[in-house]
Amino acid sequence: MNESKQEKYLRISQDLVKYVGGLENIQGVAHCATRLRIVLKDNDLANIEKLEDVDLVKGVFIAGDQLQLIFGAGLVNDVYEVFSQYTHTENMSLGDIKQQSAKKQNPFQAVIKSLSDVFIDIMPGILAAALLMGITGVLSKWDVVTNNETLYAINKLASLASNGIFAILPMAVCYSACKRYGGKPILGLIVGAIMLDSSLANAYSVGSGTAVPEIIHILGLPIELVGFQGGIIIALMMGFIVAKLDIFFDKKIPDVVKLLFSPLFTVFISTVLLFTIIGPAGRELSNIITGGLIWTTQNLGVLGYMIFAGVQQIIVITGLHHILGAIEAQLIADTGRNFLNPLMSVALMGQGGAVLGYLALNWKNLKARELCIPSFASTLFGISEPAIFGINLRYKFPLVAGCLGGALAGAYVYFTNLAAFGFGTTAVPGIAICDPSNNGYINYIIAHLIALIGGCVLAIVFGKMTGHQNKSEDIQTVVEEMESENEYTGEIKVVSPVKGIVKNIGESSDPTFASKAMGDGIAVIVDDGEVMAPCDGKVTFVFPSKHAIGITMKDGSSVLIHCGIDTVNMNGEGFETFVSVDQEVKKGELLLRFDTDLVKKKGYSTETMMAFELKEGRQLQMKYTGQTDGSDVIAVLGSNL
Repeated sequence: MNESKQEKYLRISQDLVKYVGGLENIQGVAHCATRLRIVLKDNDLANIEKLEDVDLVKGVFIAGDQLQLIFGAGLVNDVYEVFSQYTHTENMSLGDIKQQSAKKQNPFQAVIKSLSDVFIDIMPGILAAALLMGITGVLSKWDVVTNNETLYAINKLASLASNGIFAILPMAVCYSACKRYGGKPILGLIVGAIMLDSSLANAYSVGSGTAVPEIIHILGLPIELVGFQGGIIIALMMGFIVAKLDIFFDKKIPDVVKLLFSPLFTVFISTVLLFTIIGPAGRELSNIITGGLIWTTQNLGVLGYMIFAGVQQIIVITGLHHILGAIEAQLIADTGRNFLNPLMSVALMGQGGAVLGYLALNWKNLKARELCIPSFASTLFGISEPAIFGINLRYKFPLVAGCLGGALAGAYVYFTNLAAFGFGTTAVPGIAICDPSNNGYINYIIAHLIALIGGCVLAIVFGKMTGHQNKSEDIQTVVEEMESENEYTGEIKVVSPVKGIVKNIGESSDPTFASKAMGDGIAVIVDDGEVMAPCDGKVTFVFPSKHAIGITMKDGSSVLIHCGIDTVNMNGEGFETFVSVDQEVKKGELLLRFDTDLVKKKGYSTETMMAFELKEGRQLQMKYTGQTDGSDVIAVLGSNL
């Protein structure tokens, strides 16, 4: 007797409940256009490998503290209906389960998640600048570059390009943090610019004693007008404050004068808080942390060296590590040797090793390779920000592994009395300033290998212990059998559903689509919100939030058009559909329209994806065109391509 769909979905639901740890482990359930999303009380009770083998499941991963199971467009609706009834979790929205997910996070997890969210948007700039900085740092030491007019000029321009993001990093962080916490990003940008205003005394110059800041008084309270170069933690705090002030004044000020007074009050009060409370508190934190680190190395012997090398890169997260340059300079002036430099270098290399460990766990993940390889390369040149902010801090366990790898190497630095004659450069370029006495060069290399291997091995061990491998990326796309009896075998030409810049779906910012778990296809940086039918076919589903539509073609294959990333959270606001389920559509017919400005204002990406799900025996040939007006053929489906 053949199993009905209802019976099949019930069996799947029973299997899912069994492998997520039982009904008592389920806090909430919802779904988007392609994924069933479950919030569990304890993620460790979920058996990921068993879940991957459940019928019709195309991929399993944990993201944002949600267990997400990829079923595919249309199918997920049917599975959810049965699963939610079986688990008694009907009528829960995505907002509901996000609230449940947030409740699971302790304050430390919430802070780490916030840091990750803030830095992920500015990572491309940090990564590009870091690699350029490392390369130019090496090239500038080569005579062939310094003595050749053209090579010198190119290297000089590359050096200028590399300094850009780091020169404005507090401003970029304040902008991104304000956006993350719900404020108008432009206000965060303004306050970030105030932090770096040229009329303020440079923080590094004041720290080294080469500049004296102007002091003003408010009600007798002295305020030093010093810039906040390197003040990453201060920028994060200010971004949060700007956002909350912006939200507060937007609610309290009448609409008729809101546009004038809300940003005025937000920026001015933020500026006052920056110079009176937040800035001084951040600088005091800097003094406490750096002073404590120096004390440990001078008073705790090998343990002090290990502690310093173990936590130094944590200080990089705060941006407070720049003060160490003055201490290094003083060490050289007093003793002629700088023992902090190799400690900072191996601390950095431990983080590089952790990146390699994470990469080893997730080698089949294209996005992981794209991020990890250049991030590791930058650590070789002494730049750890891409590794820390892009990977290690984001996933937490690589950060811990990198710190421990650095601590192990710190012990070796102590026992070999390794030091440097200068400061300001680490990792591979740092060998140039290494003290060669007592086999200094060899010990420098060995110390870095200890950090690298230690960080790598520990990251792999921790990753496997905690189940942090992104196993969903290892799963090959499963093509479902279509029920259609149509045996059309000719070619079908497909165009882009939107105007814009077409790229491979593997380059999408959405990890699910980028992994191709939903099938091969395209991602488009859209010019406008007009979405047209990319081919002839029948509309098989329109998602309730109107951001996704599925079309089945005459050969039985189907396409999913997904407008924006996480736009399901907008619950249809700004989206308007012009077709309904089972409606026949022709290529070029208007499917939906969405307000791209509103999507961006809400903090979401307008990137639009189109993924193919092929009928058995059909093949896909992609033809990417770059910029398209919607008339270019971007893919051909056929039986013998």
